[in-house]
Amino acid sequence: MWNGKKKAVTFSFDDGVTQDIRLIEILNKYGLKATFNLNSELLGLENSIYRNERTVRHDKVPKDKIKEIYKGHEVAAHTLTHPLLPSLTDEEIIRQVETDRQNLSRLCGYEVVSMAYPCGGENNNVRVAKIIKENTGIKLARTITSTYDFGKQENLFRFNPTVYYVDARFEEIIDSFLSLDNGSDALLYIWGHSYEMDAEYITWERFEKLCQKLAFHDDIFYGTNKEVLLD
Repeated sequence: MWNGKKKAVTFSFDDGVTQDIRLIEILNKYGLKATFNLNSELLGLENSIYRNERTVRHDKVPKDKIKEIYKGHEVAAHTLTHPLLPSLTDEEIIRQVETDRQNLSRLCGYEVVSMAYPCGGENNNVRVAKIIKENTGIKLARTITSTYDFGKQENLFRFNPTVYYVDARFEEIIDSFLSLDNGSDALLYIWGHSYEMDAEYITWERFEKLCQKLAFHDDIFYGTNKEVLLD
């Protein structure tokens, strides 16, 4: 695991918006890897949203560009239409997750096995995780609950990220991770939405500087969610 290294870094970005293209250019520049969680029934739709006192584009990537855009990274499920899963019936949860997974598997040319729960707040619970585990091909499901920690987690169907990248503590968490030298396995898992940089919750320039800080350390494995948690 992790090519014999004790530390690993992975990113996860939701919604499959066109800002992912610019984001991937930055990640590729610094040898970083991410998982991108897509809603297959919303692909190609154009929209805008109001965030941080400004209007930003929220256009979804087109279906026929998925392989090209996300090459070298991981495509993952995010449900068909981005509903709040705990509010749905068992049957609709299965349809939203498994059909999305199957659609994306066909579009990207490999078996999709990861996902992120859509919506904010209480977007997952024990019931939803159990349904997904027992009735879909998903093997890893990420929440939005930050741990601010780098330790192992047993529950891969309610997997908590380390930090939301617009969090005020983001750079502090990076510095803490880079300074670790205790011999234990440590994972830095960062998540967000690329459109948030257009809304300047964090600027593109600051994000790139933090990527540069994280990059090219000989003691760190850089991988997608699947590569760091399932392979």
